[in-house]
Amino acid sequence: MDRSLLVGPVGADSPITRTSVLRTSFASRGGQTIVNHKYHTAPIKIAKAFPLDGQLGVIVMDVSPGLLDGDRYELEWTSDRDSHVMITNQSYMKVHPSRPGGGSSMYQTFYLEENAVVEHMPEPVMLYKSAAFQNETHVQLLAGAVWMQADVLCPGRTLRGERFDYRCYRNALSVRYGDELIFSQQQRIEPSRQSIHAPGCWDEMTHWATFYVFSDRVNSMHLEQLQQTLDSYAAPGGHPVVAGASLTHRFGVAVSAASTGAWPLQQLMREIWQTARAGVLGKPPLRFLQG
Repeated sequence: MDRSLLVGPVGADSPITRTSVLRTSFASRGGQTIVNHKYHTAPIKIAKAFPLDGQLGVIVMDVSPGLLDGDRYELEWTSDRDSHVMITNQSYMKVHPSRPGGGSSMYQTFYLEENAVVEHMPEPVMLYKSAAFQNETHVQLLAGAVWMQADVLCPGRTLRGERFDYRCYRNALSVRYGDELIFSQQQRIEPSRQSIHAPGCWDEMTHWATFYVFSDRVNSMHLEQLQQTLDSYAAPGGHPVVAGASLTHRFGVAVSAASTGAWPLQQLMREIWQTARAGVLGKPPLRFLQG
């Protein structure tokens, strides 16, 4: 299987790194956002871009079985002034087992010019047994720009009995407003070395979700709106949900939630997203999301 660029020495003791690239820029033309430029190498590409309630919807496709040992995905998104895009993918991001000392990774950057809006709503991440995955995201905002993202993390294929059987998960997010670093988050989970099920840690929970919105438009009123959505969320029977929201150091709100299944968190993230769209953007829910 060709995974684009082959980087690093090849040998019995040296893992192979295959780097796949997706670079896309968006522009506003006559009030409609378009794909201004795109470049990709297998196995990731844009499967479809389509007008969506005055913005652009983009679906990313991975034509491989998922991230294999040695895979590295690099995605770069550039949004010109006044553009508005919603980005998602076709299915769960599946992270396959890796050898000791190996692993897979994804490096993603978002550049938003003045008044650009990016709503990044990917499907959940599924960490298979013995998987090691590093995920790194960098966001650059200019005045008036809005960036939102929701993530759901699964502990493994729970129907096959996998729960926290992966080796390591590292997640990093940094956000800059102009030249100022306004948010930095680092997360590292190594189930075999940590007391995952201890009170104050994961306890009985197995799945984790986060939602972020960053913009100089964000204030304490938006925090109150999001907290109200959390307080009114009716958790499905058999799947308790614990969640909270807080203002970040500057220009942002962070929401965290945990449960015993992915779909209750997906539903909660959808409701949080709708609340943020209404409060920050003055936009209704996207029509294709309404039942």
